[in-house]
Amino acid sequence: MNDPFEDGNGRYLVLTNTTGQHSLWPVSIDVPPGWDVVHGDDTRQGCLDFIDAGWTDMRPRSLSTF
Repeated sequence: MNDPFEDGNGRYLVLTNTTGQHSLWPVSIDVPPGWDVVHGDDTRQGCLDFIDAGWTDMRPRSLSTF
């Protein structure tokens, strides 16, 4: 069984939650409650590039205001 989270040839989404954290998510798996799609169907590398460009502060939003 292949791990859908590690498929170099798979298609992915970028999700974000209410604390501003991001997740790489396979398009073949339903988006979990509490997460929203912020970058649509793309390659794994395309999604990683999107995350690298836009998520520069890894702290949850509640901690990043200090």
